[in-house]
Order: sequence, then C-alpha cells, then structure tokens
Amino acid sequence: MTEPLTSETPLKIPLGEKTAKALASHLDLHTVGDLLYHFPRRYDERGEHTDIRSLETGEQVTVLGQVQRTTVRPMRQRRGNLLEVAVGDSSGGVLTLTFFGNQAWRERELRPGRWGLFAGKVTEFRGKRQLNGPEYVLLGEGAADGEVAAGEEIEEFAGALIPVYPAAAAMPTWVIARCVRVVLDTVTMPEDPLPATMRAARNLIGLGTALREIHRPGTKEDLYRARHRLKWDEAFAVQVTLVQRKHRAAASPARPRPLRDDGLLAAFDARLPYELTEGQRSVGAEIAADLGGAHPMHRLLQGEVGSGKTVCALRAMLQVVDGGGQAALLAPTEVLAAQHYRGMRDLLGPLGRAGELDGDSGGTRVALVTGSLGAAARRAALEEVAAGHAGIVLGTHALLYEGVDFADLGLVVVDEQHRFGVEQRDALRAKAEQPPHVLVMTATPIPRTVAMTVYGDLEISTLAQLPRGRSPIASHVVPVAEKPAFLDRAWRRLREEVNAGHQAYVVCPRIGDGPGSEEEPPSDESAKRPPLAVTEVAPLLAEGPLHGLRIGVLHGRLPADEKDAVMRSFAANELDVLVATTVVEVGVDVPNATVMIVLDADRFGVSQLHQLRGRVGRGSAAGLCLLVSEAAEGSPARERLDAVASTSDGFRLAELDLEQRREGDVLGATQSGRRSHLRLLSLLRDSDLIRDARIEAISLVEEDPELAGHPALAASVATLVDAERAEYLEKG
Repeated sequence: MTEPLTSETPLKIPLGEKTAKALASHLDLHTVGDLLYHFPRRYDERGEHTDIRSLETGEQVTVLGQVQRTTVRPMRQRRGNLLEVAVGDSSGGVLTLTFFGNQAWRERELRPGRWGLFAGKVTEFRGKRQLNGPEYVLLGEGAADGEVAAGEEIEEFAGALIPVYPAAAAMPTWVIARCVRVVLDTVTMPEDPLPATMRAARNLIGLGTALREIHRPGTKEDLYRARHRLKWDEAFAVQVTLVQRKHRAAASPARPRPLRDDGLLAAFDARLPYELTEGQRSVGAEIAADLGGAHPMHRLLQGEVGSGKTVCALRAMLQVVDGGGQAALLAPTEVLAAQHYRGMRDLLGPLGRAGELDGDSGGTRVALVTGSLGAAARRAALEEVAAGHAGIVLGTHALLYEGVDFADLGLVVVDEQHRFGVEQRDALRAKAEQPPHVLVMTATPIPRTVAMTVYGDLEISTLAQLPRGRSPIASHVVPVAEKPAFLDRAWRRLREEVNAGHQAYVVCPRIGDGPGSEEEPPSDESAKRPPLAVTEVAPLLAEGPLHGLRIGVLHGRLPADEKDAVMRSFAANELDVLVATTVVEVGVDVPNATVMIVLDADRFGVSQLHQLRGRVGRGSAAGLCLLVSEAAEGSPARERLDAVASTSDGFRLAELDLEQRREGDVLGATQSGRRSHLRLLSLLRDSDLIRDARIEAISLVEEDPELAGHPALAASVATLVDAERAEYLEKG
C-alpha cells in the first residue's frame, strides 16, 4: 500500500522524476503543497470572448479560442506548406496561428468550430497578431500534442470554468492542470488550521474544500468561496504576525521620558518663529504620551512632503533629552543627514550649541556621525556621543558601526523607513540598555490597507495639513514625441524662473558612465533606449538651452564631501540649476527652488514623482513641475503621468501606485528567491477582509499570544509568512 500524499510529499512521487524536475526548474514547484498553492491566474469559459486585441507583442500568453478558418499555401522561400489558423470568435479580434511544413494531420485536427487553449509568444507580421508554432490542447476531444497528454481525455477541462495557470514555455497550463488533477485525486488535505468558531462566524469553507475548488471549480460561486477562504488565510497570517510583534513590543520595558514644562522642549517651542499646525500639535501630543510610557513607543509618522514631520521629530528628541536621554536620527543618505544637521542646528540656535561661546548653558549639543567624516572630526563627535554631551545625534549607517557608543540612547528616529532593513534598526536599538522608543517617518503616503498590512505593528500618526506659507505646485506633462516644441518652452520657462531670482532642478533617472540607475525605474514600453543620464545631460544643457547659467551636478556616486559641497552651494544660491538623480527625492530643502523638470518621467514610479516635485514650492513662490516623456498618449506610462499632473493628493496617488504595481511586491513576495504563498490578496480590493482579519487576529493574540493552544494555526502562519517574509513586513 502506497503512503498517502501530504503537503510535504516531493512531486516526483505522484508525478514521476521527469515531470517533477520540469516543475522544479521552470516554476520552482517542489512539493505537493507547492503545487496546490500554485493557483490559476484566471479562468476561461467556453463561448466567452478572449480579448485578443489587448495582447502585447512579445508576451507569452495562453488564449482560449475557437478555430474560425484554416488556410494552406505553399511557402515561397523553401519547400513545404504554411498552415495558417484563425482563432477567435464572432465578438472580437482574431489571432493567427502559423505552422510550417507539411502537416495535413494538423489541418484536419484544427477544423473550424473546435475550441482549444493555445500557448505561445505573441508576434506581429504585416499588422496581424500571431503565434508561431504554438503548443495547444483541444478541449473535450483529447489533446493534439502527443508529448503532452498522449491522447487521454482532458478531464481537467471538463467543467465550465477552465483554469489557466502561471506557466512556462516548457510547462504549459494544461500540463500543470493535469499534474494538479493527479495530486488532487490522491492527496490527504492538511488539517484545517482555523478554529471552527472563526470559520463559522466568518462564513469560511474548509481549507481542503477551498484548495480543491480553486483548481476545479464547478461554478463561479464555488470559485468565489474558495478564493475568499484562501485570501482570508493570507490576510489572517500577516495580521497575526504583526499583532504578535506589537504585543511583544508592548510587553518590553522602556525608560519613561515624560513631558516637562520647564525644559529644552518648552524653550524651543517659545523661540519657534512660527505656530505649529493643528496636526503637528495633535501628533506631538500622541508622541509625548508614548514617550512618557513605561513601554517602548513604536510609531509611524506619515505626512506629505513639507508637512512638518522634521519639527515633530525634533520636538520628540528634545523631550527625550529633557528626560536625561539621547536621541538618534538615522537618515538614508549623507546628503540628508548633513541637511538634518544644519536644519536642526539652525532651528535650535543657542539651545543646540551648549558649551560654545554663544550657546545656552541649559541646551544640548548636536553631533553628526557619517562615514566620510575626517579622523579628528569623527573622534570628537564620538567622544561627545559617548559622554552624553550630544543629546541629538544625526547620521547614516555609520551610527550602526562598532565604536559608536551612546551614554543613554532613549529614542531612535528613522527617516524614510523603506530605505532601512530590520537588521540595521535592531543594531541601533542594541546600543541602548533598554529598548529605546522608535519613531519612523515617511513622506510616502500610505493607503489605509497597506498601512494595516505592512506597518500593522506600529501605531500610526498622520500629518495631513501643510504648514502656513507653503505654495501650491502646478504639474504638467511635456509630451515630446507629439509636441517637441514643448521641451524648448520648458527650458525657456526654467530660464524665466532663474531670471526672477529663483532656482531649478533637472532630474534624470540614471547617473551615467555605467549601467543602471540610482533607483531601478519601472520597466515600460518606452524603455527602448537607455534612460537619460545626469553626466550626459548636464554638459548638453550647459552648451545648449541653459547656456550661461550656473549648473551643478549631484548623484550618489560623488564623494560625500563633494555632494555636501554641491548641496551647500545650491542652498546658498551659488548655483542656478541642479542636475541630479533621485538623491534629491527626500529631505532636500531649498525654499528658493521653484521649478523642477523631470526627464524621462515615465521611468519613475507615481510615489517617486510625487516625492520629487515636493522639492519645489517650499517657499513663498509657487512651484512648477514639468514631467517630460516620450510615452504615447493613451499608454499606461502616459496615463500614470497624467494622473500625477492632475492631483496633488498623495494618498490618491499612492493608491494608483499600488494599482499599477504587483501586489506581491508590497507583501514581499518578490524580495527574495524563496517562494511566498501570499498571492491572492489584493490590498485595494480586499480592504474589508483585511480589516476583519485584523479584528480576529487581535482577539486571538490577546487570548493566546504565542498560539500555544493552536499549533496547526501557528504552523500555517509560519508557512504563509516565513521568517524572511516577516522580516520584510517589518522593513516595510
């Protein structure tokens, strides 16, 4: 008697060595569980129109279609015949299948009226979409390809809904469907990990039923129930992981740093040259309460570019200094760390220069620790930090290295969370005797369900208002392919701003003199030539449309002291134009800069463009952002740019960004070579389900924090959100 199949059984046992090897090498499927969780991408129905017109040239596709007609004609260049088969239906486009050589048997088989699945790469010839020599299987009357199914009846296509799987050229969807059928006929389904009371309360079918029906649904209702249950498992596993982390963090002890009304923070507030916004006051109260508690703060502060997050962070740092501790701000780049250093020193004035001639004796000191500091300056800064004289410490990854010791680290502020890994944050936390409070800041607006799913272990504060005095930013697309004269007008517009005493940015997606860009831009139909590069564009502008202007260059490959010198020159109005990469995306604050021209704008993501344009309009003069692109009108890239130009609502743009990205990227599914079972959940469409899953997760974890009474559920969560994925969720 053979052993029953389980989720852990290697695929070679039910499917044989050859098929198992193909599934492993082409689709990374190794066990029965891997195959069961390799869900169909979509479901076709016989008689239903396949939108052939939407197929993209070069795409590997599987099309359900009906043979309309066949044509045989002799080939001109060589002996033999060419068989052309028109596939489609009466309601839409037609796809041509081409077969070379004398294949009379294929002509007899592919007779008009037959339905089949046809798989291949889309090409175009004389304006017609076609598949050259595609693999195919005919439905209901056996397979055409003897290698594939040896003429056996294709039972996997007997139902009304035909599953179409993520496939490979060497492993078409019908082979995967046949493998799934073999496994489903013999597998012992895993124990259902969800408590029966939860299944009943949430109207969820059993796991075994869901896995069967997602592969072989009898009706659309069956399919809906299966997908709903499996989506729930994904959402619930993520929420349990995050709620557990939040529960553990809340149980850790921290040194309280209560608010004082007679310390540095009060003195700072008294000398601020402007009033805090209502949002800043509200967020400040939330942070102050957390810092005064006996458990570590874990809070995310999100706000639009220029909403005043830095002032909120500085006030939190001063509260910790008032409580006898130190605060460290970790910035993603040396440019930003140096800018925070200058900005905070300016805001604090004498309060940040304790011990200096013009310093306030009741103040503190601000230290900058970066990798490019000279030996003497580094030694002096490290001594100030170790002795506790520097209450506020700013830096990059250099703060994480051995040799940087704090007297009493009470607060860690992480600027632009998505640029740091969990290991780096943990290294900084480890420099404190007790877990420090943590404040994470991001200028990237986060849709509600993403916040709930990716940052679900953090309390969230949002700054929605812009401070008084911030100017509006007008954004326009410059379509150079259709209207090349518009680009000339853009350069003239930039010169007009400079002549009026203002400054400008020109942003390129690539540094130049080497492959790749500072941030990998999204691939798009416009990616036919290399992206424009800073080192190539700057001299062309200096010799051409911007001749006579003072032009500087800034990118991530410059030495740190050179980057800092360029930023200082730009901030001091010694440069008119800064030609840069996305190194200016976060934190660069030059109120006199009023115009930004983004070249190859379609190479950037929606949120990135929104961040970039936030660099202008930071003073009293209105801002202008021009998005230059060759993308054709009506293309996805152009629609993305039109959306950015049409609204300044960062949250709406963040949702658009999410719609256009693969959701797996948000959940970490593509962050490593390891497989992830998080593949059905849509953070936009399934927001209610995610909310309900969080409610259940909170209830369960409060009752049983480590799921000791639910071992099957604990194992399921560990499978769906493995250690790597959990790490990614914490990184955000």
